[in-house]
Amino acid sequence: MSSASPTTDQGPDQGADQAPDQGAAALDGPGGVLSGRYRALTLGIVSVVLLLAFEATAVNTAMPVAARQLDGLGLYAFAFSGYFTTTLFALVVSGQWCDRRGPMQPLFTGIAVFGAGLVVAGTAPGMWMFVAGRAIQGLGGGLVIVALYVVVGRAYPERLRPAVFAAFSSAWVLPSIVGPVVSGAVTQHLGWRWVFLAVPVLVLLPLAVMGPALRRAEKEQPATTAEPFDRRRSALAAMAALGAGLLQYAGRRLDLPGLIPGAAGVALLVPAVLGLLPAGTLRAARGLPTVILLRGVAAGAFFAAEAFIPLMMVTQRGLSPTLAGLTLASGGLSWALGSWLQGRPGAERHREAMIRLGFVLTAVAIGGAALVLLPAVPAWVAAVAWAVGGIGMGLAVTSVSVLMMRLSTPEDAGANSASLQVSDALGNVLLVGLSGVLFSALGGGGPAAGESAEGAGGSAGAFAAIFLTMTGVALLGALLSGRSRPRGRSGTGDGA
Repeated sequence: MSSASPTTDQGPDQGADQAPDQGAAALDGPGGVLSGRYRALTLGIVSVVLLLAFEATAVNTAMPVAARQLDGLGLYAFAFSGYFTTTLFALVVSGQWCDRRGPMQPLFTGIAVFGAGLVVAGTAPGMWMFVAGRAIQGLGGGLVIVALYVVVGRAYPERLRPAVFAAFSSAWVLPSIVGPVVSGAVTQHLGWRWVFLAVPVLVLLPLAVMGPALRRAEKEQPATTAEPFDRRRSALAAMAALGAGLLQYAGRRLDLPGLIPGAAGVALLVPAVLGLLPAGTLRAARGLPTVILLRGVAAGAFFAAEAFIPLMMVTQRGLSPTLAGLTLASGGLSWALGSWLQGRPGAERHREAMIRLGFVLTAVAIGGAALVLLPAVPAWVAAVAWAVGGIGMGLAVTSVSVLMMRLSTPEDAGANSASLQVSDALGNVLLVGLSGVLFSALGGGGPAAGESAEGAGGSAGAFAAIFLTMTGVALLGALLSGRSRPRGRSGTGDGA
């Protein structure tokens, strides 16, 4: 679960209390999500999530080969953080666009932009162009993520929404298993470019299926007064994205002139983050601010490590792209298991404990993956470790989402949900970017002594630094998890 993962965190939560007979009826009973009225729309939007999920898992598999062939290992992390940076801006824009015009325009625009980014990345002659393609994908992905949620909220009655969100989560399971195999086979036999160039064609069918149903659903919506466009919030999102990009650029340079864009990045990023997140988030104020912060800590630590595991397995252990990608498949499956476990009867009494346990398991997983750098440790240990990490993330991330809703009033539930997504994107941007800085600074961007550029893969020390740092970040999350419980009954933290 990678770049599009924010679309999946509500499925198991919202469907946890649904009785089995109600769940079955919600799927294909009279008036269910697969009944005649909703079938085309459900199949269309779930197919979009399926393709986004497949692309996310496929990119992890193809990226090591793409970066080496484009002679761009020094920009490896940028290919991931660039996606998350533009997603951060698009999330905010899409929410306001949906409120003013409905979800159809941002959804279809987002899919088109995402497809354009795939084409740019797939045809890139060099690594900087490849990174630009990934950034374009992030714009499209951010538009799509928010629009899909709004589609569900507008087109389906409340009784059917848990089933749709559960289908979103389930749509990640198959790509987690099949994605690395298909992507690895395509990469080895046809070339990594086809991993990107094939997806835009595949998305045409879901668009054709759900288009008429979505238009019909929008026409049936009662007329509402559109909220004014919040230029300040959009400007803050743009500042955060630009500031994060400047910090990543400065981190890659690591020289005196790089201090200028670095200082500019901090000057843009800090006030933007303070404006986008609830007061007290950065200092882990008790209650909701800490809950919002924990989402970014969890996502950033896990995905920063995950981005480098396939590269490590290819360059340090000599695995094929397929086997390297399959190392991550266990995490996708066990994430669903962790989400399921946190929704069992009686689990609500232990919500904070499950968050802490989730962070501890994530730290164990990242540290366990680092052990594969030792030649005596079998390569399959990484897959076992990532299965442990997936359970941890399922427990922690989903519990954070549940706790956020518990600590929110109906009036601010939407704003707090948006803050949760912003925190997720910021955590990914900053920690994946930090991993890229560590990778480049410790010799991960070029060939080792006596090694050709084609065989370059970075030193074991560069990978170890990344995994140990992210292990520490996950342990920090475990320490902060106790502050997710508010002091007072209001659950709003202890102020700014």
